Amino acid sequence: MRQIVLDTETTGLEPAQGHRIIEIGAVELIDRKLTGRHFHKYINPERDVDDGAFEVHGLSRDFLSDKPVFAAVVDELVAFIDGAELIIHNAGFDVAFLDHELSLLRRPASLPATHVSGMCEVTDSLAMARDKHPGQKNDLDALCRRYQVDNSSRTMHGALLDAEILADVYLLLTGGQTALFGAVEHAAEEEALTYVVELAAERAPLPVIAPDADELAAHEALLDFLDDKSGGSVWRGLQEVLD
Repeated sequence: MRQIVLDTETTGLEPAQGHRIIEIGAVELIDRKLTGRHFHKYINPERDVDDGAFEVHGLSRDFLSDKPVFAAVVDELVAFIDGAELIIHNAGFDVAFLDHELSLLRRPASLPATHVSGMCEVTDSLAMARDKHPGQKNDLDALCRRYQVDNSSRTMHGALLDAEILADVYLLLTGGQTALFGAVEHAAEEEALTYVVELAAERAPLPVIAPDADELAAHEALLDFLDDKSGGSVWRGLQEVLD
């Protein structure tokens, strides 16, 4: 099973208002293990960056001015994601921008599809988190705190860093291992965590200590109390079944 954890940064909030993607970051999981392969590009949006967006990611138009345009990186991006399951936090936002960028290309015939959904299955990790933790904050920072994922280097949003952090969060959110076991060299460590301790056949038998009369009387008094307060203790109910 091949999965790609992906994130984008943009010039603003709405592709319908002409906003564009300025950064794409993605990391690869195969059979729920990080492979070390990733995709990362800064992209020249050929337009200004909204002040609000700049405060989030710190990417200015001047910084992006010498970066490739989306059309120059799309083939590499598609080769990386095509056929995989995309894991995206708040997927509707990123997919809308990716679909918008694809729609602006003058050569869509060279692509497997003109929409992300035609190339990949998309899973929204935000929707998954909301189902699992209803009524709680489920943004990436909140999930990092909940699952004890280190995000101390996330002083600002960055597509590749956020994708790497989301990969760890996703694996924990869905009950799997994180990057600790992601590489082949850790296979022996992973196997070593599961083992059976065999006791020596010549070991001394475990001692059986029987209660004395006072302890038995105290036990019966406690059961009488439970019978009185709850209408029947579980202990005596089990005794009746066993007898």
